[in-house]
Amino acid sequence: MACCASAARAQYAAPTIPVQKPAGAILVASFNIQVFGESKMAKRQVVEVLARVVRQFDIVAIQEVRAKSDDVVPSFVRIVNADGSRYHYVIGPREGRTVSKEQYAFIYDTTRIEVDPASVGVVPNPQNSLHRPPLHARFRTRITPAEMAFTFWLVDIHTDPDEVPQELEALVGVFQAMQAARPDEDDVILLGDLNAGPPEFKAFQRIPGVTWAVSGVTTNTRRTKTYDNLVFTRPATSEYLGGWGVLDLQATFGLPLEHALEVSDHNPVWGAFYPAEVRGQGLPPMAGTVPVRR
Repeated sequence: MACCASAARAQYAAPTIPVQKPAGAILVASFNIQVFGESKMAKRQVVEVLARVVRQFDIVAIQEVRAKSDDVVPSFVRIVNADGSRYHYVIGPREGRTVSKEQYAFIYDTTRIEVDPASVGVVPNPQNSLHRPPLHARFRTRITPAEMAFTFWLVDIHTDPDEVPQELEALVGVFQAMQAARPDEDDVILLGDLNAGPPEFKAFQRIPGVTWAVSGVTTNTRRTKTYDNLVFTRPATSEYLGGWGVLDLQATFGLPLEHALEVSDHNPVWGAFYPAEVRGQGLPPMAGTVPVRR
């Protein structure tokens, strides 16, 4: 028994593999890290898996930062960058109606993505219709010339599991408000832990052209529910390449379920987007080289 446990733990702490991101796509992910705070940061092997997850993507929208310290996300990003990566972060205020507050964060690869600092903020919530109102920020790709770069809003959300229908209804208004926030920006990607899957997205269908990346697969670590997604509209976000997936913690890192659950009770989800603005002319041939669904 001890031998088997040692073997599993050695696999759990596998060394970092350098990540080659695609030249013809940016990978936008969402990850509910589940009570991401001091206790989780104290588990070296868990943090290493989390860092390896982040390095797979250009931007990761994080939900459920729940910490007393303000240093949890900065310390984590330093660990992500320990292999020479150059990630940075945006983090929102503590939100929630109860004493248990959460923060949203975006962690992004500065060699491929930049953020407009003036665009970072929390969606107004005057009717108190959202337990944790979303964090928004506007990003631009850096792997194409600035005048051609794909720009887009990300809206990071974690719905209250006890108020899912009401919060999905409120998010329709949030999405439409973000569409109207800037006359020069039509790309809005709402992503996060919705505590709901596509069969429950009836409210979203009032948004013209709405679509979502993840469908027909589970997103929680136990492989029983679909909770996490990226929601946007077509043809506005015609930069979406159709590549998407769920990074299964057990399969990707060779973890038994009990160790995967130490990392999170959610798997990361992602979508692939073309790094340049597409204005009616269709995607170029090179777009066919992006990752496929997994």
